[in-house]
Amino acid sequence: MWSHLVSDSSLDELHAFALRLGVPERAFDRDHYDVPETVHARAVELGAEAVSSRELLRRLIAGGLRRRKRH
Repeated sequence: MWSHLVSDSSLDELHAFALRLGVPERAFDRDHYDVPETVHARAVELGAEAVSSRELLRRLIAGGLRRRKRH
């Protein structure tokens, strides 16, 4: 299983949090990090909030951080 790690305020915050978790830069994809299930509990301990995919998308859009794939 995988989770998406996002920020609802800035990409700088997202990158700093991912670094604290030890998530490699290659896991970043446009507006989120793909993190393995093994990292989920630690992310929550450090302040991440588990939300539904709908809420995750809502927060990305509200924060102006949503980056869609270009076709």
